[in-house]
Amino acid sequence: MLLMLKLLATTLLLSSLLQAATSSKDVENFLKKSYEANPNILKLKIKVKQTIVLEKVKGWNAYIVNINATVKGEKGNRDIKQSMVWFSNGDTISPDLIDMKTGISFKESLSPSFEAKYYKKENLIYGNANAKHRVAIFSDPLCPFCRNYVPEAINAMKKSPEKFAIYYYHFPLPTLHPAGVELVRAAVAAELKGKKDVVLKLYTVKVDAKERDVKKILAAFNKTMNTNITPADLTSKAVNEHIKNDMDIATALMVSGTPTVFFDDKLDKTKRKYEKAQ
Repeated sequence: MLLMLKLLATTLLLSSLLQAATSSKDVENFLKKSYEANPNILKLKIKVKQTIVLEKVKGWNAYIVNINATVKGEKGNRDIKQSMVWFSNGDTISPDLIDMKTGISFKESLSPSFEAKYYKKENLIYGNANAKHRVAIFSDPLCPFCRNYVPEAINAMKKSPEKFAIYYYHFPLPTLHPAGVELVRAAVAAELKGKKDVVLKLYTVKVDAKERDVKKILAAFNKTMNTNITPADLTSKAVNEHIKNDMDIATALMVSGTPTVFFDDKLDKTKRKYEKAQ
């Protein structure tokens, strides 16, 4: 469904390239009018969340747009939440700009700011909420890079609780690592039962990333954690709410891969700013 919206956006661009967009409201109206032409979109709400002036491209702004839609599908209607970036100079609107000298996408370098409301107490795993620096990590525990990076980064920062507040958000990648979906649910269920240090131990669970058998996944999880999480625990209301919260925040921040790290409210593409923090 995400791909469908992206493809639709590209089609709209090609057919309406010269529509003027001089303000956030103009961008909203342009996109709303364009998307509403699709009969599969039943309900639609579009809001520009943030406008960023592009200093390197004179006259152009980037608009971070939130889209809430109800889309008609073969298996019934689906509610879609998506954040997108659009660029406009007042005469042209585009889903991306590419630097011809470097080949770098301006879209890839942009991200919404991490708002204060996203720092939820249930996501604070180490450190004090009023610490000098706030670090937010979105990760899939079965992502190969995450398996090395996340424990290393967390172990380094948790030694300084007054310096770092570490917030963790589950972001499993079901297409690449199906087992991760049930693993993160098991982790939340264990935390709700009072288990400590679950996130760090999660990266040591030995299970095939492609495994889809819930019993096998839970057997590996429970063996590592010394817990007794059951299939019923994975779908409790509290677990569902926590997972939805994490995924909604990821959507709002346009998180698409793992690990994604924010340092003091800004996307840290190096993932290493914590090492130089004073």
